[in-house]
Amino acid sequence: MSALDYSIVAVYLLGLLAMGLALRHQKNRDDYFLGGRSLPWPALSLSVMATQLSAVSFISAPAFVGLREGGGLIWLSYELALPIAVALMLWRLLPSLHASGVVSVYDYLERRFSRSTRLLISFVFQLSRSVATAIMIYAISLILQGTMGLEQWHSIVLIGVITLIYSALGGMKAVVWGDAVQMILIFVGALTCLWVALDHIGGVEKALMLIEPQRLVAVKPDQFGFSGNDFGLLPMLFGGLVLYASYYGCDQSEAQRSLSAHNLSDLRKMMLTVAVCRFPITLVYCAAGLIIGALVMTTPSLQAQIPADNPDWMMPIFIINYLPSGIIGLLVVAIMAAAMSSLSSAVNSLAAVSVEDICRLFKHQPSNDAYLKYARLAGIGWGLITLFLSLVAGDIAPTIIEAINKIGSVFYGPVLAIFLLGIYSKKIASVAANTGLAAGVLVNMSLWLFNSPIFWFWWNLIGFVTTISVGLLMTVFTKPTSSHQPSVRLLKLSNVLILVALSVLLTLFCFFLPDILTA
Repeated sequence: MSALDYSIVAVYLLGLLAMGLALRHQKNRDDYFLGGRSLPWPALSLSVMATQLSAVSFISAPAFVGLREGGGLIWLSYELALPIAVALMLWRLLPSLHASGVVSVYDYLERRFSRSTRLLISFVFQLSRSVATAIMIYAISLILQGTMGLEQWHSIVLIGVITLIYSALGGMKAVVWGDAVQMILIFVGALTCLWVALDHIGGVEKALMLIEPQRLVAVKPDQFGFSGNDFGLLPMLFGGLVLYASYYGCDQSEAQRSLSAHNLSDLRKMMLTVAVCRFPITLVYCAAGLIIGALVMTTPSLQAQIPADNPDWMMPIFIINYLPSGIIGLLVVAIMAAAMSSLSSAVNSLAAVSVEDICRLFKHQPSNDAYLKYARLAGIGWGLITLFLSLVAGDIAPTIIEAINKIGSVFYGPVLAIFLLGIYSKKIASVAANTGLAAGVLVNMSLWLFNSPIFWFWWNLIGFVTTISVGLLMTVFTKPTSSHQPSVRLLKLSNVLILVALSVLLTLFCFFLPDILTA
């Protein structure tokens, strides 16, 4: 990297600090954790996408598509269930949570069921989110080590300290506006890499001649996920539906954006934008991976720089070798931006859940000033824990990354089921809900511990169905838990049908994509 590149990185980091300083004035918890519900829905939409389309996606998705054995455009099948999941969330789940006025989505479970339900799910969230974020920071520190020449701990401290300062000062407003900028940088970075790679390889037709035909396959309708991780269409649709609905609707790191929407109309615009825009963005990631992968396979000198056992180095090595000075700085900023987006979102949501849990212990609720002090301290505390975990993640990352994915699938289905039971059923009691939750988790844990050949994507649906079934069965033996359900306006049936049609169209597009590319 040249002096110009380092200058671009420095200006960007100083800009984030300035933004946090400018947005440092908050009056109460809604201001700090929900941005006073005054944030515009376009910024919230970008923030939602930036949190999941993170640095790992920017690095790993192209590597999976372009180089990894068994990879290719099958990565797109992750996106097919998202529009239907958005329809499920907007039908009543997210509007009910928004209308309840909670800061932590898990507060809703205490109001509807019991404190034990909220504490159990919030504990799982805090544990899994902190470890997953730590691994992401560790992975990105290695990338920055290769591109900027920094030591690993220097990279972690650089990312961590800047993120903690601007997110602790600016609260949710700083997180969302930072995410919005970072999402634009990530997308422009991916487009730049795609354009430069196409130019060097000689155009689309030349690239398609070099790409292995099996990498163009985007769906596998003939595989069903009952004998291993085959990425079959059915598990990706049904498991993906539960996974996305639970992640966006019941995971604090994402649902906090929905709670921050000014009103129900803005909430719907935000989620509909996510449903429409995520697939094109992911498609650009995948296209960049295909083209750069083809370039790597036909350029021995480039291939030699990428470790055979770690294709994730493909994007950073390409950036350093093929992009001009100045553009390299922007792309490094894009990588850092993606990492900071995930870290700031995780820290803010972890702090929200922790502070709400702690405040339940007080006989009298703290003043606004005291609450904001606790919120900032909790954010800094979780940030330091996450950064510490990232320093030691090198010893656990190879197994924990897979474990985190499986842990998510163990819990996402049961958690979504509990929220939906609470919203749709007036008969379900706290004992029935907790029993159903335990049954769903135990069934999924058994599938994992006994090495079931069932693809872990199915666990999302299995845990969901088990929790619903056991919870409803337990209503025979328990008395209903009374609770007030806020009145919400349901999503129009026409919008639901449009989202379902979008999912069908995306599936058909992916099915015929090999024919389209080779025509």
